[in-house]
Amino acid sequence: MDYELISVIVCTYNQQDTIGRTLDSILAQRCHLPIEIVIGEDGSTDSTLAVCQLYQRQHPDTIRILANKHNKGFVANYFDCLRACRGKYIADCAGDDFWIDKQKLEKSSFILDTNPDVGIVHTDWLRYNEGTKELVPSGEPMFRQAFIDGREMLASILAPRERPAIHLCTSMYRNEWILQAMQDFPRFFDPHTYRCEDVQIAFFLARMGRVAYLDTPTLAYSCGGTTISNPSSEEKQFRFWANVTKLSFDLAHTFNITGTELDTFFQARIHKLLMHAFRSGKPSLKKEAIRMQHDMNIASNRHIRQAKILLFPGLWKAMRLLRNRIKNAK
Repeated sequence: MDYELISVIVCTYNQQDTIGRTLDSILAQRCHLPIEIVIGEDGSTDSTLAVCQLYQRQHPDTIRILANKHNKGFVANYFDCLRACRGKYIADCAGDDFWIDKQKLEKSSFILDTNPDVGIVHTDWLRYNEGTKELVPSGEPMFRQAFIDGREMLASILAPRERPAIHLCTSMYRNEWILQAMQDFPRFFDPHTYRCEDVQIAFFLARMGRVAYLDTPTLAYSCGGTTISNPSSEEKQFRFWANVTKLSFDLAHTFNITGTELDTFFQARIHKLLMHAFRSGKPSLKKEAIRMQHDMNIASNRHIRQAKILLFPGLWKAMRLLRNRIKNAK
């Protein structure tokens, strides 16, 4: 590990139109510490790899490419990149997002340099509409304190509201700390078990020390396309949200984190899964959502009961026909 280096993870797949924008925003950073950019190119079928290789030729001392022959999936790709990082601090920026503050790394690294009990620094961020090219606010942050005991954030990290408590693409965190968490709790970092990387990273870093926040936007978060958290079909969305919900539940159960905030969150997630099941038309997803509710001992509320009524076979078919007619009439 190089204690005079920042590693920036860039995971990318089929993003030939945006990856250059991402890399340009990282290379534009003005920081007293040198950086390395570790690109996890996940077997793209377009020219994403060629674009990355062009940037590598132009910046051979800064850019390393981990080119996967076969698509691993985002989470496995991310953790492989993380293990390959040589810097004392880690930052990341997805291949369709970009940074909008040229001193993002400088500000964050200064906080980590001067506050050894801080494990992660995160910032405000904006949504970027790929269609209109507009930057718009992302909503109110859950915590605005410049410094906070990370344990006060754990429930909110597991149960985000309008936006995540910590957006990882705005963050910088300590390499040693996360590697220690991965060693101590390997099951939470198994990409075959959980299809998510940001929740557990934020959770363990917050659990290990203080969290710092910069109340200024540093990230343009791309919206409007198909992403890991916004897949193309109802079944894929069901699978993603079921897996992320299980991760939050398993972390809460393992570390005995309870409260009304989490109870309300898990009820909302079960309702969300039931509605994905309704829109998919697949009875197997309905059964899976109900089984998750039972296994997690989540009490039904009015929204869950209404969703289950919609999923009675006869009513389900009639409501789906009505829904399709309304959609086709628009």
